[in-house]
Amino acid sequence: MSSTARPARRFGVSAAVTAASFLLLAGAGILAAPSAFAGVPGGTSAADRNSDFNGDGYTDVLTGVPEGTVDGKEGAGYVTVQYGAPNGIGTNTTVPKGRTAVISQSTKGVPGTSEAWDDFGQAVATGDLDGDGYDDAIIGAPGEDEGSVADAGRVTVLYGSKAGLGAVRTASVTAAKPAAGARFGLGAAAARFTGDTDADQLVVADQKVGLHVFTYHAGVLRLVGAPHSTGHRLQPGYLTTGDYDHNGFADLVVSGYSPDDDYTKGWSAYYAGGSDGLTYRRDLPGGLGTASGDIDKDGFDDLVVGQLSSADDEAEGDAGGKIGVYYGGENGPAGVDGPGTGPQWWSQNSPGVPGSSEAGDAWGADLSVADVNGDGFADVAVGAPGEDVGTVADAGAVWLLRGSREGLTAAHAQSFDQNTPHIPGTAEMDDAWGAQVRLADTDADGRAELLAAAPGENAGDGALWLLPASNSGLLAPGSWSYAAGSLGGNAHAARFGAVIDE
Repeated sequence: MSSTARPARRFGVSAAVTAASFLLLAGAGILAAPSAFAGVPGGTSAADRNSDFNGDGYTDVLTGVPEGTVDGKEGAGYVTVQYGAPNGIGTNTTVPKGRTAVISQSTKGVPGTSEAWDDFGQAVATGDLDGDGYDDAIIGAPGEDEGSVADAGRVTVLYGSKAGLGAVRTASVTAAKPAAGARFGLGAAAARFTGDTDADQLVVADQKVGLHVFTYHAGVLRLVGAPHSTGHRLQPGYLTTGDYDHNGFADLVVSGYSPDDDYTKGWSAYYAGGSDGLTYRRDLPGGLGTASGDIDKDGFDDLVVGQLSSADDEAEGDAGGKIGVYYGGENGPAGVDGPGTGPQWWSQNSPGVPGSSEAGDAWGADLSVADVNGDGFADVAVGAPGEDVGTVADAGAVWLLRGSREGLTAAHAQSFDQNTPHIPGTAEMDDAWGAQVRLADTDADGRAELLAAAPGENAGDGALWLLPASNSGLLAPGSWSYAAGSLGGNAHAARFGAVIDE
């Protein structure tokens, strides 16, 4: 059981993250390793972002519910899984019904025990850690106590198979020397950063040590080191991956606040992947919400970062937040004047973007990048959970900006909220619609649908909305919503949708 109080919430920042320097690697260890297996060599690559746990070619959706109640334990946390299919994802109550699962530390075979404020599901990620062709689920529980060490944190790996996720093979990862309040597992990501194995490598962030990198080989997870320290001390809150230099290995971007500017702006640290592992390259301005994809279809992934507005932005009437685009190239993600410079900035005040920038909008608090209309250019979903809808404060909204040969564009931009015709529900105070956004092609038609979360919906129970995709963009007609209860989870005060795997 976690001995600390329930963490405070703030748009765009992991609830588990508090002021801490970005210090790298003290060491880590394994609590339990999965048993050996016989499988097909995986098709892991830097560009593979599918979450396909059962290898059927359809993207699956992994949602973390860290504030969910399990066995009467508030904040023990759980995750939900929705398997993609020809008709996309569904729930236990939709017609046709979708295949779903709810997994917690009370699930038979999952390491540990559900205890209050373990925050199981505070971070979720996917990757093929054993190279068998099935993606695996990575679940952070930063509130987990290790013995008498409070909030030391733990990461659980559930391995995919033809049957999907289960607890037949699992791994549990923790720091070799658990530290009180370290909250190991507050962030996680997986991709093939090195050529050491034919599988993805696991990256885990914590609050005190910073960053750990693991590989999987012969049934054992091994610590292989950590990148160099960044120029700015960084309080890590977000991890994203992409092949920004197109060398066949994934790169890593770690983003969050820095104490060097009193936590007022976001910063990102870029680490290049290669045959020798991850190498720190440079710091980039901006970086609260982050996401990656090939916006201009040039073969290089591009990095999109969210950023709080500065005092200068507010003075110029641009107070609601903004996003920046770093375009990939041979030297990795580059700003408008080359590597290491500022990105191409966008806000609600940019020409062609619907709405206007207002203080507290939190525009860019969460981001997702994928191709919505099937034209081969990745589009960008922008969440603004603090957006007022009319006179309704913090109801939240979501925008879609389009990719093109020239890069991100506001041409044919779209915006949605719960008062948009055909979208279920009504905009209400503190719903925070758009606190999480995910573009995912769950029906494998080449077009990514939008998942938009409102953790504050129904007095904090939370809910998710799905907006279908078409050749012309996202559609409000045909959209539908669901809560944790329709998947089999405990919905009360769960803030369902607070965490979705990107």
